[in-house]
Amino acid sequence: MEEINSLLQGFAVALTPYNLVLMLVGIVLGVIIGVLPGLGGANGVAILLPLTFSMSPTSAIIMLSCIYWGALFGGAITSILFNIPGEPWSVATTFDGHPMAQKGRADEALTAAFTSSFVGALVAVLLITFLAPLVARFALKFGPAEFFAVYFLTFASFIGMGKGSPFKVIASMCLGFALGAVGLDKVTGTLRMTFGHEELLNGFDFLIAVIGLFGIGEILSSMESGLKFSGSHATIRFDAVLRTWKTLLTYWATSIRSCIIGCWMGITPGGATPASFMSYGLAKKFSKNGHNFGKGEIEGVIAPETAAHAAGTSALLPMLTLGIPGSPTAAVLLGGLMIWGLQPGPLLFVEQKEFVWGLIASMYLGNVVGLIVVLTCVPLFSAILRVPFSIIAPVILVICAIGAFTVHNSMFDVWLMLGFGFMGYVFQKLDYPLPPLVLAIVLGDKAEEGFRQALLGSQGSLTIFWSNPLVASIMGLGAILLFWPLLSWIKERKAVPAMQAHGVVGGAGNSQDQIGRLAQLRQRNAELKQKLAAAMIEHDGLQATTIDQLEADNRTLEARLERYEMEIANSRKDRGN
Repeated sequence: MEEINSLLQGFAVALTPYNLVLMLVGIVLGVIIGVLPGLGGANGVAILLPLTFSMSPTSAIIMLSCIYWGALFGGAITSILFNIPGEPWSVATTFDGHPMAQKGRADEALTAAFTSSFVGALVAVLLITFLAPLVARFALKFGPAEFFAVYFLTFASFIGMGKGSPFKVIASMCLGFALGAVGLDKVTGTLRMTFGHEELLNGFDFLIAVIGLFGIGEILSSMESGLKFSGSHATIRFDAVLRTWKTLLTYWATSIRSCIIGCWMGITPGGATPASFMSYGLAKKFSKNGHNFGKGEIEGVIAPETAAHAAGTSALLPMLTLGIPGSPTAAVLLGGLMIWGLQPGPLLFVEQKEFVWGLIASMYLGNVVGLIVVLTCVPLFSAILRVPFSIIAPVILVICAIGAFTVHNSMFDVWLMLGFGFMGYVFQKLDYPLPPLVLAIVLGDKAEEGFRQALLGSQGSLTIFWSNPLVASIMGLGAILLFWPLLSWIKERKAVPAMQAHGVVGGAGNSQDQIGRLAQLRQRNAELKQKLAAAMIEHDGLQATTIDQLEADNRTLEARLERYEMEIANSRKDRGN
């Protein structure tokens, strides 16, 4: 009951005319950001963060969070109409959304995407409403050792649950720790790695780093690929909306499953992109129409959109209650809270109750406003893609430069932003993840502070991190996640000889075991599918022969993969007989 009363007070804050206008402006800006490839929720929030410096923290966070909701909605528009994923998590939506548009069912696909996004976000906001206060009250019992354990668990989660190479994640994170350590040591007061530059006394400003890494880095990558837009246009008919809503009710099981996946991947640092792909894969596996996925099946739109929105929204739960961002955008919002003088964590629910519940109330209102805006303004937002990217890119670069300059009114920050932008571009070219780097910059100094305070309290004894069941369980879980890639590798290594001994793998004439080849082919097949999806984006930098070659390679790999799977199935069958 206390949560309901607090939420009603939050609605009183969010429903002021000024905040409603900011909410609408944020949604519109967010949809535009979502429509434009090369930008994204984290990039848009980072670029526009300086606009909120003159606002109150509550109004500022309402506008920035609505930019994020709008970006989540906007990514589906280009994915369905133009086969251009406006956001990384919208890639899975193109698999069935664009085929539906090609069949003249664009309004159905867009309605399904927007409504599913709304449902996923609504479930996640309900989760935040009733779970966040409980988590915050529990976290009030935390001391320095417990907070360090939570930070350690967060860093370890990125390593253990990351989809890429764990070594690249660790390398990216270590660089973030090094950058976060620059400036004044908060414990001893000594200077670290300033190299005589007074501008670095306070370290690297988080906002400068984020604008460069996300904004400039993404724009450089898009400019390199010579991105151009072309595709179909669509309007949403009211009768199609009603018909699609009626159809969506029959897919309630898919929606529930996708909400669960999305909320879990949002609270853990999984993110919206893996949530959308995981939900799409499970929907295809359990659907009675799974064989039609990829040909224009509406369930293939419902699943990824529901999961992506649920993940993107629920990522704010650990950020508000523990000060741990669950996504890159949440990390940017976390930096914004610190700039406004707020400390995310359990005390936020006690000291800044109006701010927290105003934000939660705006999540409800923002998603309702977002659903109305995208359903009524699709032709307007899709027309943005008629503007040449050669015009859009310089405008975004200028906005980034202005944003960086206004932080401290210093040209040094602009040069730093460009340096971070080049770093972000190099990271993308080398396939190094940016979220671990950003996370380490944001939380690195806090993790260090918690670690050193805990050691000071225990007179240098590391047993403080195992001194009670709570901190020991968190540290133990973090250790498991940290070494999970190693454990998985050992398990795979042991599985191959065991299967060979039972006759499942191996055979005359084979120079390699089939399991190893099958794993390599699966990985290569997935990589080719991603490249193929990117290649089919409409831009000048690719020739038709490249796409044809990728399609031919993919067909060849599919055939080889099917043959190896058949051999293994036959081996198992023979062994059973």
